[in-house]
Amino acid sequence: MKAHELRTLGTAELEKRLHELLKEQFNLRMQQRTGQLSRPSQVKAVRRDISRVKTLMTEKHKAAGIGQ
Repeated sequence: MKAHELRTLGTAELEKRLHELLKEQFNLRMQQRTGQLSRPSQVKAVRRDISRVKTLMTEKHKAAGIGQ
């Protein structure tokens, strides 16, 4: 997902998306270890999506004054 698409989501939706991405990352790691991973670039893409979501969550927390 692109960052501008993620910015439209609320905090709860971002947390849900983060949880889904972490599960996907785990599944990809298991596939990689067992030699079943067909697209290795997918691991990198998921890792970057997780970073995007975490960054936006931090921005939203700081904007709301929670992170201070």
